[in-house]
This record gives sequence, structure tokens and C-alpha cells, in this order.
Amino acid sequence: MPYTIDQEVKGFLRSPFDISRMSDTYITSNGYFTFQSPDLETINKHFYYLLRHSKEVEFKKKYKYRPDYLSYDEYGTVILDQLLLFVNGVSSPEDFDLITVLIPAKAAIIEILPDNFQKKDIEDMTVITW
Repeated sequence: MPYTIDQEVKGFLRSPFDISRMSDTYITSNGYFTFQSPDLETINKHFYYLLRHSKEVEFKKKYKYRPDYLSYDEYGTVILDQLLLFVNGVSSPEDFDLITVLIPAKAAIIEILPDNFQKKDIEDMTVITW
């Protein structure tokens, strides 16, 4: 049975400080690497870069209070929910009820990650389901 977003989110509710929540593993043509969620300092440092490389779309009610669902639908992982909150000036998921939402491009997020992150072409990335 495939692993679903509902199962992933329920797992995070049970253990919100689980280290596995901070990264996803991907495979490329030349090996494995981990996609890390950028920390707040990195997001703040590159805030205007992220804004410049964002698209503004109409907010769908299915994402009300659920930035993790929007993160999953846009990026294939729930780990970027905090980034979506920060970019949109929202302090908590309980306030995530907008008219429009800014969604940074995945390529821009990869670009701002620390130097130790192996930069890969987005087209080469495939998520690994364990």
C-alpha cells in the first residue's frame, strides 16, 4: 500500500520533532542526496530572492489551516510548510486562510540552500518512497 500524505502528516503529529521531518531523500542519475528544508536564517537572508521567484495564485479553501497540504501539492513534500507560512507573512497554520498565496519556485528554494547541499537539476530528481 502506498504511503499517503495523510499518513505522513499523522506521523508528524505524533512526533513533531522527528529529525526525518527535516529532509526528504531523492535519487538522481548519479546517486542519492537529501533535500533539506531551509532554516529560518537562510529563508530570511534570501527573502526577497524567494519573493522575486514566486508565483501568486488564488488560495484554495482546501488549504485553509493546512500549509503542509499546499507544500505537498506544490513540492511533493510537507517539509516546506514553514517556508510557505514565512513567505506569506503568516505566523501559524491557524492563520493560514488567505485570498492569494505566494509560492516560491522549487528551483529558487534549492538555490538558497547552504553550500553543502548538492545542487542538482530538478528534472533529475525522483523521490524515493521507502
